Amino acid sequence: MPTQYVDGAWVAGSGGGRREIVNPADGSVVATVAEGTSADTHRAIAAARKSFDAGDWAFGPVQERVAVLNRIADLLAADRAAVARLETLDTGKTLRESEDDVDDVVAVFRYYAGLGDKDGGRVVAAASPTVSSRIVYEPVGVCGLIAPWNYPLLQVSWKLAPALVAGNTVVVKPSEVTPLTTIRLVEMLEQAGVPAGVVNLVLGSGPVVGAPLAESPDVDLVSFTGGLATGQTLMRAAAGNVKKVALELGGKNPNIVFADADLEAALDNALTAAFLHSGQVCSAGARLLVQDEIHDDFVAELGRRAERIHLGDGLDPASESGPLVSSAHRDKVEGYVRLGLAEGARLVAGGRRPEEADLQGGFFYRPTVFADCRRDMRIVQEEVFGPVVTVERFRTEDEAVALGNDTAYGLAGAVWTSDTGRARRVSGRLRHGTVWVNDYGPYLPQAEWGGFGRSGIGRELGPAGLAEYREAKHIYENTEPAPARWFAG
Repeated sequence: MPTQYVDGAWVAGSGGGRREIVNPADGSVVATVAEGTSADTHRAIAAARKSFDAGDWAFGPVQERVAVLNRIADLLAADRAAVARLETLDTGKTLRESEDDVDDVVAVFRYYAGLGDKDGGRVVAAASPTVSSRIVYEPVGVCGLIAPWNYPLLQVSWKLAPALVAGNTVVVKPSEVTPLTTIRLVEMLEQAGVPAGVVNLVLGSGPVVGAPLAESPDVDLVSFTGGLATGQTLMRAAAGNVKKVALELGGKNPNIVFADADLEAALDNALTAAFLHSGQVCSAGARLLVQDEIHDDFVAELGRRAERIHLGDGLDPASESGPLVSSAHRDKVEGYVRLGLAEGARLVAGGRRPEEADLQGGFFYRPTVFADCRRDMRIVQEEVFGPVVTVERFRTEDEAVALGNDTAYGLAGAVWTSDTGRARRVSGRLRHGTVWVNDYGPYLPQAEWGGFGRSGIGRELGPAGLAEYREAKHIYENTEPAPARWFAG
């Protein structure tokens, strides 16, 4: 079956290329999909452009778009088990994580369905009683949506739901490594009644099928979630034709534990923050900052618990953490572990591949804890994007804030303390887009998500996530026109 979707039809790649999709848990091939070309992307852009300019989707009743989003949510909820299983086969994450992802995607579509018809604009006060002045919101146009491999279904929904309810047409480009649930979602979009050309799907590598989305003058916005270097490349390309960009580029996120915290909760959540989905999370708590008074005991217990994490196939209910996404990505993580040792960090746990015979076919790596870390180390400053957590000491509140902000990124962070005043002071001073207090990781569809600094530009989720995909237009109407008499004539 063809796996690309252009102008309302499922089509093969124009170059005839195919790509095997591998289960990270055992290296087996679970699917074969099209390997698209730049020509495929340009055809998808043309279809989206034609559909937008025709105006039926973009400028028709918003209630029709709201109804489509609600139907998509219904379809996802009804097919939850199958979609979650597909996500686990594609990414390696545990089935529990994948099921949570599907639930979150349903919530995102329902949230934007509820928000889509709530803000029709506003009236602006004018100086003259003969003037009507109002602000209206219109769709941006054609949007290129580029999603990452770690949360392929969830991240694409954060882009698709607001883009569609705002009236845009889209070209979706999932990661070439994990496209399967995006293909399934587009099938549901078709089933939900999205008109031809509104949603288009191209598969393939970023440089071949993704880059044209930033380069094309027929694309009005490009939204990308992924690595810093790729985001910078897309931004440079978008500058050539001055299109809007929305970028979420990861983070190096501080998880700050004060001595007066609930230490059992902080320990348990430090493990989740660092090792959920094998650390392949943009908001992972990969920098653990622990106050001096509790540091040694906290680190020792963290290492002990990390060694007990049960690795396995994500489809096995006993598995607590799955594999890394690919052999190449595991090689990258191993390179950072070697670098950490060379830089003088002390290995407390992990730092190796598992020895169990049943894990040898997959891309597994033991959860790794480094202590005695310094702020100048590359493993402290650079995003490893794997099951590696570095631990630093701090003495005072000011030092904790300084360490927490000592990063080029600014996506997320956390503060653990029983002192309400301290919690408010520290969370207020941290320069990160999301700060959790005595928790780590939850997000809400109605709350904006995004970062400061090199973590990106713009916001997803919440009202601001919808605003990314709309343009504000001021309509000034003089109801009693008269000559201006500016010039003598």
